[in-house]
Amino acid sequence: MKKLFYLFFASLLVSFSCAKNSESNTEKDPVQNPKTKISLPLAGNAFSSKHTEESHTITDNGIENWTSPEEFFTVYFRVYKAGTFQITIEESVQVFGKSELEFSINNEAKKIKFDTSKKPITIGTWKINKEGYVALKIKAISKTGDRFPSIDRLTISSEDYDAKIGYVPNNEGSFYHWGRRGPSVHLNYIVPESVNARWYYNELTVPENEDKIGSYFMANGFGEGYFGIQVNSSTERRVLFSVWSPFNTDDPASIPESHKIKMLKKGENVHTGEFGNEGSGGQSYLKYNWKTGTTYKFLLQGFPLNNNTTTYTAYFYAPELNKWLLIASFNRPETNTYLKRFHSFLENFIPEQGDLSRKVLFDNQWICDDKGIWTEIDSARFTTDNTGVKEYRMDFAGGLDNTSFYLKNGGFFNNYTIPKTTFTRPLKNKKPEINFDTLP
Repeated sequence: MKKLFYLFFASLLVSFSCAKNSESNTEKDPVQNPKTKISLPLAGNAFSSKHTEESHTITDNGIENWTSPEEFFTVYFRVYKAGTFQITIEESVQVFGKSELEFSINNEAKKIKFDTSKKPITIGTWKINKEGYVALKIKAISKTGDRFPSIDRLTISSEDYDAKIGYVPNNEGSFYHWGRRGPSVHLNYIVPESVNARWYYNELTVPENEDKIGSYFMANGFGEGYFGIQVNSSTERRVLFSVWSPFNTDDPASIPESHKIKMLKKGENVHTGEFGNEGSGGQSYLKYNWKTGTTYKFLLQGFPLNNNTTTYTAYFYAPELNKWLLIASFNRPETNTYLKRFHSFLENFIPEQGDLSRKVLFDNQWICDDKGIWTEIDSARFTTDNTGVKEYRMDFAGGLDNTSFYLKNGGFFNNYTIPKTTFTRPLKNKKPEINFDTLP
């Protein structure tokens, strides 16, 4: 009798233990009749804590080659109202021995054990109380193999949520790359069309802690090129001026000699060459350790010659040196125009930095026409690129910050600006004091 009792009690313990282990891998049955269900690829929506191009743990297949327990990942998607969401790892998951991971949203964590491959695993259910971005963190706990699981996709489903979900859905148009870079944002200054603008003037300030690696703060954009400052690495910053070739190609080597950008002159220590990938043309840059919280001035000249070419010259005012620096002067063939399409933009050119926020201020915009008459520009129209237009990323903003225009992107913030909104700043009546004859 005692033996039978012990056998019965032992069987209860085994049943309880198995039930407890299975609960760590599935909190509840999958949603049967979801109002909303998406398959979210990590390749376009996840970010590594390392923020470096050398980590190689996020690929077009999602999270792969994850070996370091110090590295963790954050997956982002945007909801447009409150709801309850169940998240499942799709069957494409690959495991290498036994391992355990922690998944958390708003500090509510679920621990999941992995011991078989290519099996859907329900992570858990979370209630999201308001509209905005949801950040799902994936952290390592333990492993017996040489790496942690490779995760391609997550299924997000809900029985009570009936709105859209914002995320990068696929790699059409290389949107794993563009989506992780984040939305570019622009200010299109409203300039009288009848003016022959020979000069563009703008002032730019990057606030403290907004100078993330991979940022391009572009001050003086025009129809044929752009002029601004970059953060290229932790040790290098640049003043960059580029002019596109009229020959449409991403390969500079394919441009005919008759359509190449000609360099006329350049400043001291300025590097010049060609660029490609997003159009092609002439490029110049000065390595310069510009600072946050300091206002820099940008002056661009553009005017047509009588041989169907146009000359563009860029000057950068360095307050640390108390003088204007020549960046470069280029001649563009097959072009007959004064400066057109005055604009500024903010972009991130390193996808691994796309979950970090950056911001820039622009102030005191002026144009000077071919007769030497200055006009202050006080209105700008805010726009975003295709990443924002498609609503794959909604962390974009721009408009007025006190008396300055501003642009902001990245970091998955919630309060976005409606594209195509026009903003007007107060007039400063501070005409630039520039002696053109003494410019280098």
